[in-house]
Amino acid sequence: MAGESVQVGENRYRERFGRYYEDFKVGDIYEHRPGRTISETDNTWFTLLTMNQHPVHFDAEYARHTEFGQPLVVSTLTLSLLVGMSVSDTSQKAIANLGWEKITLPRPVFVGDTLTGESEVLAMRESKSRPDQGIVSIRTRGHNQRGEVVCEFDRSMLVMRRGNTLEARANY
Repeated sequence: MAGESVQVGENRYRERFGRYYEDFKVGDIYEHRPGRTISETDNTWFTLLTMNQHPVHFDAEYARHTEFGQPLVVSTLTLSLLVGMSVSDTSQKAIANLGWEKITLPRPVFVGDTLTGESEVLAMRESKSRPDQGIVSIRTRGHNQRGEVVCEFDRSMLVMRRGNTLEARANY
């Protein structure tokens, strides 16, 4: 389970994160904490890093004249933060992300907003070609500090089963 420790020697413990395929259950919802307050620096750096040149994200005077009246946080930053929040609970033991679907952004996000997330398990199936792995599909929702949904997406990932040879080789 997320956040557990295992003993690896006398008086020695190793923190373990993530869930094995067997730990998931369709319908379970994992709340992702802590939240993250988005700063102007976060938004500016992400805009520069991703080469997004739309002035609504970094030009306050331009943004003041839009329907939002202020700069918008880059939507891919919102998505990236929510994925990051979900990793320790949902994909820390993933072998790979297999796909992303239905990404929606129903409300704008602004500098100063605090995001939290949650992921619901939608489906599971054992891998036909990889017996030590399974496929888990989740829906992640991000909320602002008012509880409004600001982002939602579905993701499928290939997840280790207990005793996976990759984990054993990597000594994790």
